[in-house]
Amino acid sequence: MSDLSNLDFDSMTTAEFEQYLPELFASGEGGKLSEDPRLARFLAANPDCAALVRDLETIAETAKGLFSSDEDPSDEVWSNIEKKLKQ
Repeated sequence: MSDLSNLDFDSMTTAEFEQYLPELFASGEGGKLSEDPRLARFLAANPDCAALVRDLETIAETAKGLFSSDEDPSDEVWSNIEKKLKQ
């Protein structure tokens, strides 16, 4: 995993953002990536990236709802989600 603390979102391209997106989601601390203050200006300036983040958050929340709180998804499920995010 990369050191995300040194990322400059103000000069980041959309391609760079998409490259780091899986790691940004993985490093989330329970909050929504769409509400991360570090990303506010970038997402405001890049509405397609903002829409992608919101869509992925919706997918992640829906996926969590498919499992009871007593049952964690298998590693294969998370691996498949990560593969899709990287695509």
